[in-house]
Amino acid sequence: MIRFPAEWEKQSAVLIAWPHRTGDFANRLESIEETYTFIAKTITQQQKLIIVCHDDSHQLHIKALLHNDHNIDYIQATVNDIWARDTVFLTVENDGLPQLLNFRFNGWGNKYPHHEDNALNHKLLTHVPFKEVSHQDIDFILEGGSVESDGVDTIMTTRQCLLNPNRNKGLTQSDIEQQLLLHLGAKRVLWVDQDNLAGDDTDAHIDTLARFCSATTIAYTSCDDSNDRHYHSLKRMEAQLQAFRTSTNQPYELVALPMPKPIFDEEHQRLPANYVNFLIINNAVMVPAYYDTMDAVAVERLAACFPKHKIIPTPCRPLVYQYGSLHCMTMQFPEKALLDCEQS
Repeated sequence: MIRFPAEWEKQSAVLIAWPHRTGDFANRLESIEETYTFIAKTITQQQKLIIVCHDDSHQLHIKALLHNDHNIDYIQATVNDIWARDTVFLTVENDGLPQLLNFRFNGWGNKYPHHEDNALNHKLLTHVPFKEVSHQDIDFILEGGSVESDGVDTIMTTRQCLLNPNRNKGLTQSDIEQQLLLHLGAKRVLWVDQDNLAGDDTDAHIDTLARFCSATTIAYTSCDDSNDRHYHSLKRMEAQLQAFRTSTNQPYELVALPMPKPIFDEEHQRLPANYVNFLIINNAVMVPAYYDTMDAVAVERLAACFPKHKIIPTPCRPLVYQYGSLHCMTMQFPEKALLDCEQS
């Protein structure tokens, strides 16, 4: 009996990989570290935080920024990128016991160097709290941001990502669906047809488009500006979500999250800022904030989805300059998944 826990279930820890001066954020390291510091301090108020860092000097630098080691474990490992959501283990329950799944990672379809990222999970296994935890290596390319679980029996994903030949070439939709059912324990897959947001280089990860807030509620990226390039495609996605049914054949409660005003980089490329990329932690939901009037709307609507959680606007504008946001840079681990990682 395999089950892929939902993100709102009790967690033991969250993992992040801290940016380094040799990495992609080198040209805006100060602003990105302000964001990381806010995120790190917020998470440690609720649960353990695991920080992957470069070396001793990098670790000391991070400690100086945080001023506190409470609820923090450091692991030194080389990474190609900081988007831990797509490179770090997915956790399932196997006969009631946690198991870490190590899927292959190929740099979002061989777009970027990825050797170190693909090797990261085996490096983690040599460190507490991962040491001696049950794990399985799976010869299938899958990124954490490409799949959503309702914690019961349903996986939601996009055809544009999982069926892209740059991932598991030669496999049909049926083949890929069988992999999801086998390894994630689902009984069905909701397939969304939706192009990626402008600037998103993941081939339309579901965690930028639609997220489960409960087994019967889906929050999704919405656009009401008919002049926006996303307007028509997001309306088509909305219609698909309206047609989806729960396992008990009921329509989902749908919660529209607006888009912030477009953000552009120095080359005038639009960046994939959205509010669906929120992170659920113990007793709180961290919501991306972009210094935009829509920030407050997203916070209000998600507060209605999570009435027992504190809703925390989280500064994420610097993150989107490398084409991701809050959910993309984090990976949570369910309760009892890791050694010595319960809330302290």
